[in-house]
Amino acid sequence: MRLLAVGGLLALAVGLGIGRFVYTPILPFMETGLGVSKSDAGLIASANYLGYLLGALLGIRQSLPGSTRGWFLLSLIVCSATTISMGLTESFELFLLIRLMSGAASAFVMVFGSALILSRLAAEGRSRLSALYFAGVGVGISLSSLMIIMLETMDIGSQGMWIATGILSLLLTVPVFLYVPAVPEPSSGEAANIPLRYSRPLKALILSYFLFGFGYIITATFISTLVRQIPEVQWMQSIIWLIVGVAAIPSVALWAGIAAYLGNNRSYAIACLVLAIGVAGSVIAEHPLILVVSAVLLGNTVIGITALGLVEARNMAPNHGRQILAVMTLSFGIGQTIGPGFAGFIYDYFGDFFVASLIAAVGLVVASSLAWGLDNKKQIPPALPSDQI
Repeated sequence: MRLLAVGGLLALAVGLGIGRFVYTPILPFMETGLGVSKSDAGLIASANYLGYLLGALLGIRQSLPGSTRGWFLLSLIVCSATTISMGLTESFELFLLIRLMSGAASAFVMVFGSALILSRLAAEGRSRLSALYFAGVGVGISLSSLMIIMLETMDIGSQGMWIATGILSLLLTVPVFLYVPAVPEPSSGEAANIPLRYSRPLKALILSYFLFGFGYIITATFISTLVRQIPEVQWMQSIIWLIVGVAAIPSVALWAGIAAYLGNNRSYAIACLVLAIGVAGSVIAEHPLILVVSAVLLGNTVIGITALGLVEARNMAPNHGRQILAVMTLSFGIGQTIGPGFAGFIYDYFGDFFVASLIAAVGLVVASSLAWGLDNKKQIPPALPSDQI
């Protein structure tokens, strides 16, 4: 089971840590080397998140042909191929198309990977290993950040960075084929024919997850660019994303431990508040220490909130595991699709990310209040023990 969790870790490193988030540290080099504007940068990011949204929509379908593992592995290959493809063109239109495809593949990695791996860990009584699984996002961010720092010292531009990180993705994908073996697909029982019921608490969680997606993504997309714009801290432009990645690695285990004492919903709510502080802090002060703290708060909460939200939703709808994971991913995807484009155009109007980031922080506060008020008098116990994440 530990090898299965490691396979999941590598998959999330490829599909999310690199496939989705490597755009953030490469973006400043695209701006200087290719002349990409802030609004265009926002649209490229939004294309990726629109693809994520479309992938989640497809993931909701119960009638998709083929096996869960087949879609999962194919998606990893597409993530690697599209990352390499970003370095083979300078066309804005192709950037949009490639990042759209990459986003859809990333959503499939999350939806099918979580359904495949989390369910098997739970069935074997090894749910604690899911913290290792979710650590993959931080591992992917950290590895790709280190590679970009190295490539920067070699004076390699954005196109070389895309190709190199895409090759890294391919290398990381190979062990996943070995560590995540095929298993018999679950048969459709009576529970699968019962329609998913959207209770008021579940609707509140889905709305909160949407606001979380909108609230985190502006900082996650533009933090490296933001640092590059401040002369006193330009030296941090590549390091700042590495800090986010390192902080993300232990985040799920940390928030699972907090949830064991405070309950799942309240831990989720507190994490959203902590993230709101990090998002606001990234634009309120230009001191290196404040920016480092903001990066740590971003990395230390985003994956924790993601895990808490997905596990809570799965517990609310235990007979519709893959479907509710896809619905949550869809809600999250809508929020993060809106965010970068919104921030890019607000930047063009005001000349900075201050207003957009503060709006995002307010959205996270609302997300926190929705989660705090959730009533857990449903099919699940009031608190989620740490061994359920």
